[in-house]
Amino acid sequence: MNRFLPTSLLALLAASCGPAGERGPIDVAIFGNENALFQQGVRLSSAAQHLRAATNEGLVALDPAGQVVPAIAERWIVTDDGLSYIFRLRDANWPDGEELTAQDVRTALRERIDQLEGTSLGLDLAKVTEIRAMTGRVVELRLSGPMPEFLRLLAQPEMGLTKRGSGVGPMVVSRDEDSSLARLSVLPPEARGLPAREDWEELSRGLTIRALSGQQAVDAFTSGEVDLLLNGTIATFPLAQLGPLSRGTVQVDPALGLFGLIFRSDAGVLSDPDRREALSMAIDRAALIQPFGLGGWRSTTWIVPSELFVPQRYAASRWDDQTFEQRQATARARIAAWEAATGEEASVSVGLPRGPGSDLLFRQIAAAWQSIGVTATRVGMGDGGDLELRDRLARYSSPRWFLNQLNCTIELGLCSPTADDLVRDSLELRDPAAKQALLAEAHAELVAAEIFIPFGVPVRWSLVRGAVSGYQANPWGLHPLFPLSEPTT
Repeated sequence: MNRFLPTSLLALLAASCGPAGERGPIDVAIFGNENALFQQGVRLSSAAQHLRAATNEGLVALDPAGQVVPAIAERWIVTDDGLSYIFRLRDANWPDGEELTAQDVRTALRERIDQLEGTSLGLDLAKVTEIRAMTGRVVELRLSGPMPEFLRLLAQPEMGLTKRGSGVGPMVVSRDEDSSLARLSVLPPEARGLPAREDWEELSRGLTIRALSGQQAVDAFTSGEVDLLLNGTIATFPLAQLGPLSRGTVQVDPALGLFGLIFRSDAGVLSDPDRREALSMAIDRAALIQPFGLGGWRSTTWIVPSELFVPQRYAASRWDDQTFEQRQATARARIAAWEAATGEEASVSVGLPRGPGSDLLFRQIAAAWQSIGVTATRVGMGDGGDLELRDRLARYSSPRWFLNQLNCTIELGLCSPTADDLVRDSLELRDPAAKQALLAEAHAELVAAEIFIPFGVPVRWSLVRGAVSGYQANPWGLHPLFPLSEPTT
């Protein structure tokens, strides 16, 4: 029984399974639990993001390299002041046959932004002040201040537009009742607002998509059951080093984002920022990643990478004036002073996801903290750890994205209202230098509050069989599924 496909598109799906089916579908797996693929709403797993992007386009989309390309909007202009984005919509229909209009897009965008309130993506969209339907096929979005990467934000899967629960492709999805596998099929060109083409079925290929757990996913790739495996993280990376990978290739994304530990408690030894800093000082980041054999991984001691501020506003490393041994000694002294004053032993719990990579990571963290007199115990994610792993890919390369990840309204853990106020004040600024200065001040507030222990860039990896085309490593960890169905010639 089909649960997701509108009745009016069943015939199109059946047609598209002809010649493409003779060559067989491309089988894709994405790391995640069984239900991750079919999440609804705006808080999506990586698996659900990939499926959403394939079936519910937004104004723009991302190509395999992570570059912004047209989607519902066939073209656009940006005014010289950077405050207005004007989109010309393509000539397309909704799945029920109704014309896609500027008013529809305006309504869908407003609804989506309302739904995103209380999320970090909602904070990212805070510069949007007005959405106007100018004519039947022209939409304008106005911003409170310039945002050079605004189009990349609009290309996020959560910004895919729907009307009465249905999107406009470029693919349609079907699923049997209670099945954990989705089948994706390409819509005909005319249904995507493109010129009709008689041989379109011969030039497209179906996809099957499923979400699989760590070892199960790698086993499926190794056995040939899966052609492409996406969204590997640090927790599963050791699995990439197992099995006969001569049949495929490990691809590591040049990722940008937040990877470290957020403080969820300020009790006991964590009650003072200096002692929270001591935990960060005690970690040798190069040693932390060494067991993984990840060449080229970039560590950091800052929340926001220093290169994102122009001009660069602080040293590449936070404790440049101390050797690692000196940092350890300082941290050890702070912990010992607290134990002497309270008569308690310093201990913390750390929430990490399951997986062999998390096992390696915890051993490194626990050893580093033991060297300064702190005992660490491990708990699961969401099980009340004093600290918890925060592993998120950036949506765009701006300091504001990083600062929004730790905003008090997200309610992840410790936060800084002062930093949040500074970020909010930056939304109205039109002078780039003034805006950067205010964001740098917000960053300094977060660092002083010691609410996060940064490790470095997130780890994202895939297994890609040689016959698969349309895949490309990129900084955003989103690998569009539609290009996998397209011809190679």
